[in-house]
Amino acid sequence: MKMPSMDKLEKYAELALRTGVNLQNDQLLMINSTIEGAEFTRIVARKAFEMGAKDVHINWGDDELTRMAYEHADQETLSHVPEWQQEKYTYFAEQGAAILSIRSTDPDLLKGIDAGKVASAAKARSEAMSTFRNYTMNDRIQWSIISIPLPKWAQKIFPGEEEDTAVEKLWEQIFSIVRVDQDDPVEAWKKHNDTLITAREYLNKKQYQKLIYKAPGTELEVALPKGHVWKGGPAKTAEGKISFNPNMPTEEVFTAPHKYGVDGKVASTKPLNYGGNVINNFSLTFKEGKVVDFTAEEGSETLQHLLDTDEGSRHLGELALVPHESPISQSGLIFYNTLYDENASCHLALGKAYPNNVQGGSDMNEEELDQNGVNHSLTHVDFMMGSGELDIDGVLEDGTTEAVMRKGSWAITFE
Repeated sequence: MKMPSMDKLEKYAELALRTGVNLQNDQLLMINSTIEGAEFTRIVARKAFEMGAKDVHINWGDDELTRMAYEHADQETLSHVPEWQQEKYTYFAEQGAAILSIRSTDPDLLKGIDAGKVASAAKARSEAMSTFRNYTMNDRIQWSIISIPLPKWAQKIFPGEEEDTAVEKLWEQIFSIVRVDQDDPVEAWKKHNDTLITAREYLNKKQYQKLIYKAPGTELEVALPKGHVWKGGPAKTAEGKISFNPNMPTEEVFTAPHKYGVDGKVASTKPLNYGGNVINNFSLTFKEGKVVDFTAEEGSETLQHLLDTDEGSRHLGELALVPHESPISQSGLIFYNTLYDENASCHLALGKAYPNNVQGGSDMNEEELDQNGVNHSLTHVDFMMGSGELDIDGVLEDGTTEAVMRKGSWAITFE
């Protein structure tokens, strides 16, 4: 696989470490990566040591071995997560490690595999990793996700291209979207984060009672919990000491919808890559917060299993606003990768809400979160429903309605 220049790769690695996880001197770093990304992962590890990392631990993955296991192992074996794997992640979280995931995979990795087998394994892993997930979803540790090209992923985006050409094109897109192609990517991200901070602060002052979505196939009302908190751009660790960017790229501001306050119908606008399978052209119908009906032109069985993960998987855990002018949207590409596609469009997420999207949520137990309208689930799956045809209105506490987005663009001036 042809690689970009060392200069670009090193700039990307440094950006992931300084702006992504914001690695501190004498801090542990855990990297989740793929063996096909070994060359870039080694560059990140070297940069981390040069920045003063105490140690770098890498968890390698391999798409071909993953596919092999699903083809030959039985459901019971696939659904078993050894205690030592759970304890490993918990150990690094307890040690205050920074967690960097270099996420890249074939969107069709598990195409043709029994959807029930995939769903069972995903649920088991979510259950096993619940303690670790509480660290990330409550921002108790620094964590970040980036992506690098893999040949099958690149050729999915650029069908008909030769492998090297597709990979080269995807590298160019990634470098542009995450601002690696700028003279000082770290400084460019500071300016970008400032824009997102301004937007979220404006929305936090507004405290809309609910949002009303209208677009082709979508008529949806989403209530917001009292004391909801909009986030976006940089996050801070629970102690408020260290700033980091969980997602690179990111173009969103997001909050938690009220678990029991979602009514109407929403239509997807981009394919959803879930568990190595694609779900496309689907719609969800909500009543009092719960999905009561759905349709899907592709991946219907996979969507059914997602919705049946647990009680919370039929409720929403996130709503995010992304202007249609985002670099990902303007690329005109479908990435078949949630990290990228969710930042091209307004989106919603089925499943667990981030507790810190409501005031005091990080200190609430599961029952208290539910009483405040904050959803709990083993899963958290973003799906895209925004477009250049989406209008959103915000309803204030006094019943006043005002435009938030028109034709996918901000209809408000942030001041």
